[in-house]
Amino acid sequence: MDLEKIEQEIKKLREEIERHNYLYYVLQKPEITDYEFDQLLLKLKELEEKYPQFADPNSPTKRVGGKASSSFLPVKHNPPMLSLENCYSEEEFIGWWEKIKKNFGLNKSEFVCDLKYDGLSCSIEYENGKLIRASTRGDGDVGEDVTENVRTIKSVPLKINLPEGSYLEVRGEVYLNKKDFEIINHKNIENGEEPFSNPRNAASGSLRQKDSSITAKRNLRFIAHSFGNIKGVKREIKTQWEYLTMCESLHIPTSLIKKLCTSVEEVIEFYREIQKKREELDFEIDGIVVKINDFEVQKILGSTAKSPRWACAFKFKAHQAKTVLKNVIFSVGRTGIITPVAELEPVKCGGVIISNSTLHNFDEIKRLDIKIGDKVIIERAGDVIPKIVRVVKEERNGTEKEIKIPQKCPSCSSPLSKDEDEVYIRCINPNCPEQLRRNIIHFASRDAANIEGLGENTVDALLEKKLIKNIADIYRLKKEDLLKLDLFKDKKSENLLSQIEKSKSISLEKLIYALGIRHVGEKVSRILAERFKTMDNLMNATPEELTTINEIGPTIASSIYNFFRNPDIRKLIEELKSLGINMKYISTVKEEKLKGLSFVFTGELETMTRDEASKKVMDLGGNVVSSVSKKTSYLVVGKDPGSKLEKAKKLGIKIINEKEFLDLLK
Repeated sequence: MDLEKIEQEIKKLREEIERHNYLYYVLQKPEITDYEFDQLLLKLKELEEKYPQFADPNSPTKRVGGKASSSFLPVKHNPPMLSLENCYSEEEFIGWWEKIKKNFGLNKSEFVCDLKYDGLSCSIEYENGKLIRASTRGDGDVGEDVTENVRTIKSVPLKINLPEGSYLEVRGEVYLNKKDFEIINHKNIENGEEPFSNPRNAASGSLRQKDSSITAKRNLRFIAHSFGNIKGVKREIKTQWEYLTMCESLHIPTSLIKKLCTSVEEVIEFYREIQKKREELDFEIDGIVVKINDFEVQKILGSTAKSPRWACAFKFKAHQAKTVLKNVIFSVGRTGIITPVAELEPVKCGGVIISNSTLHNFDEIKRLDIKIGDKVIIERAGDVIPKIVRVVKEERNGTEKEIKIPQKCPSCSSPLSKDEDEVYIRCINPNCPEQLRRNIIHFASRDAANIEGLGENTVDALLEKKLIKNIADIYRLKKEDLLKLDLFKDKKSENLLSQIEKSKSISLEKLIYALGIRHVGEKVSRILAERFKTMDNLMNATPEELTTINEIGPTIASSIYNFFRNPDIRKLIEELKSLGINMKYISTVKEEKLKGLSFVFTGELETMTRDEASKKVMDLGGNVVSSVSKKTSYLVVGKDPGSKLEKAKKLGIKIINEKEFLDLLK
């Protein structure tokens, strides 16, 4: 047995398989059939199993995944992964360029234009030509290690032709084709799981799977658009276009459509051309990205705290389409709120067939002056839920009908109620079937009890078979109950029961949120848990005690107090307690670094949501409040700040931007 020959054969097979991966997933020009490819992979796998001394973590056989992780380790980005400034019109783009010319004396430039894929940012690092680490963008400064999952993406080369001593950090976008997105959602629905709302969310959820074998089945793709660092590469890279050309020579995929433009007019022409082709593409985009080509010029222009000055996202306007309002149905929410939903003549808008849209409330119907039978303009921007923006009143023919406000609940026929200070009408029957259904779905959702597998379809099936009648019944389910449901076999039943058991250790703040108390979101739930420590203490709190908390006014206090006065709720809490659900607060504060400090946020944050920022503060012992006062320690200012900024200036409150806020957390 000649081990050297065996090693060479393994090496040759790996190179051949990666070549076919590149041909298939990047160039889309396969040379062999799927069967022939599978045979090559099988042969390699057999040799690797027989000769484990030649194992390689970057072997194409590892692309199937299988490594499970309980957490994603933090990865520090150096330099930070900044976000891009947005332009939403040709005028705004010209303004972006004019500002650069004025501030930096730049009269002309080359621009690299490529597609703005609707995915999530990812950094991939190669050392000595081998993939060593991959990470998400995170907050721009620190991301999460997703190496094992990225290894499963077949368009990502595991080895590239760079010499010993080299280092290359490629930055790009992980995305899904429209067809693969539909396949994933179809499987989710079949399995009784929640479908993803758009390809970007599906790609994000797939990349952050704790079991990389699940990621491997999702057919994620990757394109490179920039870099973090390059060292030890023989060729000198002076421009963005040269960098993309180098990536292609290394079999690292770049945008399928791109152009080197020599003027602003050429950029706008490319933008218009792509906007026309947008619907024909196999993947979602929401604009183009424009970068100044010369790296020396990029260095001169530098960056702001959140964005490079030398690049912008030139985004498309919202999609609009005209259709007909066929009918209005009334949906019952988990707190009893009745929401009018427009049933539309199906129409394609933004690559998606739209057949309904929320009308929010009856004041919105009045504002739009909308009638059944009206022709309407709907709009869809990015992954925003489609909305009706106006009625085409000039095309009315007299057959249109008024939308009547319902007097009875569409689910239980109980009389509806409306508070004087609210725009909503509500069903106040605590036994309303639709409220029960939505409450159970909410209880099991990711941000609440997080019971994976207990999605809408499964809840509907359990209610239909009368296997559950309230939230507590979730914890009484047995395997034989689940096996009565279609699509539930042994393994799936065991998985769901395991998730239900795991949810018994839910934190108190999650449990409070899961109960669905009106006006009580995740932030208030956390404040209540920290203050009262046990469910019993919270249940017995008076309105006076509740309003001593900064974030809780009379409306929220009244809602909490009345919720726990309901005998059905008290009975439910006792049942959950007897079934072993945690009812005590467990502190998640990592350190008391921000103890005694209070924060207020205003404007839109770039790298995180307000809830995520609030959680970071509270994890370090700080407090988050909604209004500025003399007691406020910091006002964190994002994009388009509100009146809080002026008030903070008058009171002399310390004002910081998002970058300074993140530095403070460190």
